[in-house]
Amino acid sequence: MLTGAVAFAAGIALAGCAAGAGGGSSAGANGGADGQGGAVKSDPSTPIIDHGDPDGELVAFYGDSYTIGTALADPEKERWPALISAERGWREFNPSLNGLGFVNQRGDRDLPGQIVAAKPDIVIVTMGLNDNFSYATAADDIHAAIDRDLDRLHSQLPDARIIVVEPFWYQDERPASLAQIIRWVHAAADRIDADWIPGASHWMDRAAKRGVLADDGLHPNAAGHADFARRMDAALAELGLPPEN
Repeated sequence: MLTGAVAFAAGIALAGCAAGAGGGSSAGANGGADGQGGAVKSDPSTPIIDHGDPDGELVAFYGDSYTIGTALADPEKERWPALISAERGWREFNPSLNGLGFVNQRGDRDLPGQIVAAKPDIVIVTMGLNDNFSYATAADDIHAAIDRDLDRLHSQLPDARIIVVEPFWYQDERPASLAQIIRWVHAAADRIDADWIPGASHWMDRAAKRGVLADDGLHPNAAGHADFARRMDAALAELGLPPEN
């Protein structure tokens, strides 16, 4: 189990920092009118990044600080979504937010709505880490939100390929909540017939010893994102999406 000090530090750094690298918000509370399919426009603060092919597939990334590139000097070039997109000629739409979870830091944010509005060809979901810090008081809400978000992406983007990644984790010590959240996310992915990338909760194992941990002690550094990209490359190749170069 996590110690109180570690859980508190992680909760502040991973779940409470909404003003880090990149991100944006949109109208519509989770579960409100927009959350159930009302008119939602793509947030203009979230650009579509062309990684070399203006006609490449549009890929949306739905995640948190590990996906937006918190702690990097140049997130739009160094984060793992940028690296795998550049290798495949993808255009990157990345409205991910620091501290975001299926429940955590939602407020009036409707990232699934932003993603639906962008009309991507592929959606890569990397959510779940931050919900561990709310699990003790919001387990049922987390489970329901996982199902709601993935069902919505599936129903409102019927032609998109959805790839769900096992939730990331940030240290070797693993709370019981992590295994349960992984089970819920995996079950939801299976139900909507999404592709599943296993093992990602271990990608930060022994991070400090391997030199992939940022100075904040919580996020991957540039070497860590390069390592994530290599692991994603291998997983995506198995799904028939190898690098083009």
